Amino acid sequence: MANNTKNHVRANGRQIFLQQFLKHPLQVGSIIPSSRFLERRIIEAAGADSARVIVELGPGTGGTTHALLNAMPSDARLLSIELNNFFHNVISQINDDRLIPHLGSACDIHAILAEYDLGAPDAVISGIPFSTMSRDMGTRIIESVSSVLAPRGRFVAYQTRDRVATLCRPIMGSEQAEMEFFNIPPTRIYQWQKKVNGHIHPSQAV
Repeated sequence: MANNTKNHVRANGRQIFLQQFLKHPLQVGSIIPSSRFLERRIIEAAGADSARVIVELGPGTGGTTHALLNAMPSDARLLSIELNNFFHNVISQINDDRLIPHLGSACDIHAILAEYDLGAPDAVISGIPFSTMSRDMGTRIIESVSSVLAPRGRFVAYQTRDRVATLCRPIMGSEQAEMEFFNIPPTRIYQWQKKVNGHIHPSQAV
């Protein structure tokens, strides 16, 4: 019965993703949600099992959100920032006291963290499509992420194109990237880690 329920949720998620992609193609990065294989890589790259504060940018229908909550410590907090009102409403239905769903822009991450009295995040995970936004907007988001990360905090972006790496290099340095082929479409997982002195370097944790 549990497997049937999980399959039903994934099927509904695929339908919702397609509908929202057709309505808002610049906001939604894919026509279907992430696979469980991609979710597993994201969790490992983010170090979710030892994080205390995690920020998720663009949670979509919540597949990665559920995976993060399953991996996080019991006293951790997950701030979910979603620009799409429909997806935000979906995320808001998740019943977990550790989750804070917020409707807003990733550019405002500093102010949003302050609004909920959250400290510097140990990980920021992004599924938002950098390839469809302007260079100025993408740069603003990455600068905001870099400014709020805790020392040794990780920035993880899963993308179908390499635009995020191009935008990140002047701000965060060279990336570490791996490809997950068991996802439609195949998706890259990019990762950076913030040094204690504030600089960013490619993480060796993956």
